[in-house]
Amino acid sequence: MKLLIYARDWAPSVGGVQTITKTLADGLADWSRRHDEETIKVTLLTQTPAGNMNDSQLPYRVVRNPSLMDFVREIRTSDVIHLAGPTLVPLIIGYLLRKPTIVEHHGYQANCPNGLLLFEPDHCVCPGYFMAGNYRKCMECNARNLSGFGSARSLLFTFVRRWLCHRVARNIAITDHVEMRVELPRARTIYYGVPDGGRPLCHMPEVGHGLEIGYVGRLVQEKGLPVLLKAAKQLDNTGVNFRLTFIGDGPQRAELKALSDKLSLNEMVFFTGDLRGADLDKALRAIQVVVMPSEWEETAGLAAIEQMMAGGAAIVANIGGLAEVVGEAGLKFTPGNSEELCLCLKVVAEDRRKIEELGSMARARALKEFSVERFIMRHAALYQELQKAVPSKEHAKSESRQNADAGG
Repeated sequence: MKLLIYARDWAPSVGGVQTITKTLADGLADWSRRHDEETIKVTLLTQTPAGNMNDSQLPYRVVRNPSLMDFVREIRTSDVIHLAGPTLVPLIIGYLLRKPTIVEHHGYQANCPNGLLLFEPDHCVCPGYFMAGNYRKCMECNARNLSGFGSARSLLFTFVRRWLCHRVARNIAITDHVEMRVELPRARTIYYGVPDGGRPLCHMPEVGHGLEIGYVGRLVQEKGLPVLLKAAKQLDNTGVNFRLTFIGDGPQRAELKALSDKLSLNEMVFFTGDLRGADLDKALRAIQVVVMPSEWEETAGLAAIEQMMAGGAAIVANIGGLAEVVGEAGLKFTPGNSEELCLCLKVVAEDRRKIEELGSMARARALKEFSVERFIMRHAALYQELQKAVPSKEHAKSESRQNADAGG
């Protein structure tokens, strides 16, 4: 089978979709080596430049910055198309060439013009204006960041994406919450898979040492990070010894540093910027509790899943796919409520055994639901299912001859 994966943003860029799409391509290559009779030959298309990355060392072919003709050629010669999101160009070409196409929904682009289901003027969760036909609200939302023409174009493209997603072979949701929200036919949920290092990375805090709290991800508005700083201030007021580390970067970094200064937290709050490789592993090993205070309906929360697989405790906003992936294996608080978040932090600060208990529960859930093996097997089974549903050219010609003979 020839499988074409398209990810607009991919390695060496950093992000959840980039990480999980590379995990998929790498895992399928490994799976194929162990299943000679069911080999899946992967080609990956992306708009991301290679930078210092050497694609020749990868066990699959990578085509970067594809032209329109590259898209047509690669889609035409593939058996199954897998799109990391409802990207218009490959969606249209796949539809016109009648290729079995899968769209994996990492966001809400198929039912929301900004892809976040976040109503920007009020910065609150969108009740679903696009699906309700209240397009004036969609225009109002996008007007904050786009011109009138840009807002109208974004709205129009959402109609086109949704129309095409209704006609693909399968829609994959990364959580049940996403499947419920996008409301598309022929949909199924496949959870993310994250590597298991074989042993927990996180460690129990020693008596007398402060609590190590961390956030991992982009520093952007929808992540609700000011709430985490406000909760940290409240925790500081109770006399708890802690350190809060923000791992990642983004447009909100300067604002967050200013707020940290205003709250007199500079001695206990640190910003590492983007970390990779050994530096990232070292920083993650020091963290005992990961906090994800998202205010938008997070589709999954890869950082939380990785923390769970490492046997670490997670405290998350009770919202969207984030709450779903954590399940009962972490602590939750009402989105935007710094007081509730502070109480959750106090629970683990005052009873250090709680960290070990939550970490054990989290790891057990991660091994069951978010293993790479499960992730790859479910995708491979879906590709095979679609390939078997499409008659080969030889079979089609044979049927055509038989029908002609019968008609004669």
